[in-house]
Amino acid sequence: MYQEEAIDVAVIGGGHAGCEAALAAARMGMKTVLFAINLDSIAMMPCNPSIGGTSKGHLVREVDALGGEMGRNIDKTYLQSRMLNTSKGPAVHSLRAQADKFRYKEAMKEVLEHTPGLRIRQAEIADLDVQDHVLKGVITAAGAYYPCKTAILATGTYLRAQCIHGEYRKHSGPNGLAAADLLTDRLKALGLSMRRFKTGTPARVDGRTVDFSKMEKQGGDERIVPFSFTNRPEDIAREQLPCYLTYTTPRTHQIIRENLHRSPLYSGVIHGIGPRYCPSIEDKVVRFADKERHQVFLEPEGEHTNEYYVQGMSSSLPEDVQRDMLRTLIGMENVQVMRTGYAIEYDCIDPQELDLSLHIKSIEGLYSAGQFNGSSGYEEAAAQGLIAGINAAMEVKGREQLVLDRSEAYIGVLIDDLVTKENHEPYRMMTSRAEYRLLLRQDNADLRLRKKGYQVGLIDEETYQAVLRKEEAIQKEIERTEHATIGGTPEVQKLLEEKGSTLLKSGTTIAELIRRPELNYEDLAPIDKERPELPWDVKQQVEINLKYEGYIKRQLKQVEQFKKLEAKKIPEDLDYEKVGSLRIEARQKLEEYRPISIGQASRISGVSPADISVLLVYLEQYRRNSNS
Repeated sequence: MYQEEAIDVAVIGGGHAGCEAALAAARMGMKTVLFAINLDSIAMMPCNPSIGGTSKGHLVREVDALGGEMGRNIDKTYLQSRMLNTSKGPAVHSLRAQADKFRYKEAMKEVLEHTPGLRIRQAEIADLDVQDHVLKGVITAAGAYYPCKTAILATGTYLRAQCIHGEYRKHSGPNGLAAADLLTDRLKALGLSMRRFKTGTPARVDGRTVDFSKMEKQGGDERIVPFSFTNRPEDIAREQLPCYLTYTTPRTHQIIRENLHRSPLYSGVIHGIGPRYCPSIEDKVVRFADKERHQVFLEPEGEHTNEYYVQGMSSSLPEDVQRDMLRTLIGMENVQVMRTGYAIEYDCIDPQELDLSLHIKSIEGLYSAGQFNGSSGYEEAAAQGLIAGINAAMEVKGREQLVLDRSEAYIGVLIDDLVTKENHEPYRMMTSRAEYRLLLRQDNADLRLRKKGYQVGLIDEETYQAVLRKEEAIQKEIERTEHATIGGTPEVQKLLEEKGSTLLKSGTTIAELIRRPELNYEDLAPIDKERPELPWDVKQQVEINLKYEGYIKRQLKQVEQFKKLEAKKIPEDLDYEKVGSLRIEARQKLEEYRPISIGQASRISGVSPADISVLLVYLEQYRRNSNS
């Protein structure tokens, strides 16, 4: 073993979590090294070539608002962009972009390489130097010792990874890259509880062998909404590539059913637990046996490749079965497979080992992020990586950890769910998981989180002042519309009639007209004579705030109650054995999770409202005795 230079932060893994963690730490002034088994795997998209999607788009915009990189990077490298769920309310609008996966990883690697204070190193971390529960350094498989103040485990799906399809099993990470074999045993030796999870990916096919004329063409939005708040729509507009929609057929389902005995999912070959909300095609056919067909999307992998990703056909069936079933899809009768789909098993940590800052509770200086924490998805990984990177830097600086709660961000919901709730499968973010989703919209992430990004040092003064000006402009315009009166003039009545809106019988305000479901802010421009010129995002916020004012106020009241419970802190050293009348299960769970507040305690499975009442009474007595 030989010693390398001392560093502040070691980031272990170069996936989406590792990239955000390393960039955050370095941008906050930390001497940082990112270790990746293969530098060509940095920011790789081993599964779907896209960023965002339902609820996931929220995470990306929050990452951007805090000063992360994912949003800026996809804006540079997207092939197609769409805002999803636009027929529904703004709470569930989610941005999704097809990525040129090759350009995406190249662009991210370029950013990493040009970030001051950050080095990237091709090496496998094989050991951690931990003394008296304090991290002292990391050790590579080749014997290089890096003294460090903090480290972040962001190993993704590489720990003891195995790729499987049919009877074929290969000891490797995703896309045939080398697995990381040496760290799991060390983590177990340190007393950390580990799990075995599974995920998977579909085949990639040659676009030249697909009859796209038989499929439904899916284009992008005419007006592009950037992921990054630093970009304007016109700055990133470009010609977009289409995706294509096709369907499975009864013959597809027949082939799958006839070969289930060869599926490692059903033969017992795969032991890892997979994501319930992203099932394989074999799972879909078995679980939804009454469905005659399933949607399948063909998505381009890049601008300069013929490879297409077969979205909706994730599979670990044997290679010949995958080929045969793909050829039963409409338009894919003569398709040639370029890469076979596979399942991948990997080791990850039990997230109960973490606190809400993503710090591993039993080892000072050690953090973790991404799929290593039992989540799925690029976006979930990036969000955790950013928080872990921030908090590793904050620890080195001796500053308070950044913890986002459930009322502040989807990132807060994600981490709280991972740490507090029992998750027996890879965790996927969904809008339904967020109780306050009308407040946590993707369109207002900058207004919610820019200040926090500024406080930790990832948002510069100019950017922060810009969001303050935006905030002021929104409020000023809302106030103006509330006071801007308008009467039933012929011009006004004509516009209302054209829009199918009830005619005025007396005067009203512009704000009241905006609140009508059939009208929007832009519709009223011809009759709103005093309207100032405003950016599109300011107008958007004005409209949403006015239209949903009642619902927003109601959620703000709910947040007030939530904050009261979160503010009731539980002493770190509280002995739950001394809390009389607690049920045995509740006592065990509270001892295991060690919640920091009554609010967090109330979300632990096995802790009832009655247990919370008992705990509240005890804490009141505890504080009285402590103060006497």
